[in-house]
Amino acid sequence: MARDHNYYLYIVASGVGGTLYIGVTNDLARRISEHREGIGSAFARRYSVHRLVYYEHFMDVGAAIAREKQLKRWNRAWKIRLIEENNPDWVDLFPSLFMA
Repeated sequence: MARDHNYYLYIVASGVGGTLYIGVTNDLARRISEHREGIGSAFARRYSVHRLVYYEHFMDVGAAIAREKQLKRWNRAWKIRLIEENNPDWVDLFPSLFMA
């Protein structure tokens, strides 16, 4: 029997309209916790990028990575529009990961 896989494309920010970081993970709660602890990304640590403002779920790692590459090619205005269409107040979505 095939096992379901979960992968996430995510965007974390330093604050509303702040520095953005885009990544992919198979465990979103763990990865965001690592960002908050300053583990795993020198860029995220340097710019205090740890507010989860956007994420997408994928069942296929290839699709998640392709989406990550796509968003990384986007200009900043497009990324901000994507965030604000889904999370207009840039609310930190991290706490909701534990309420499921």
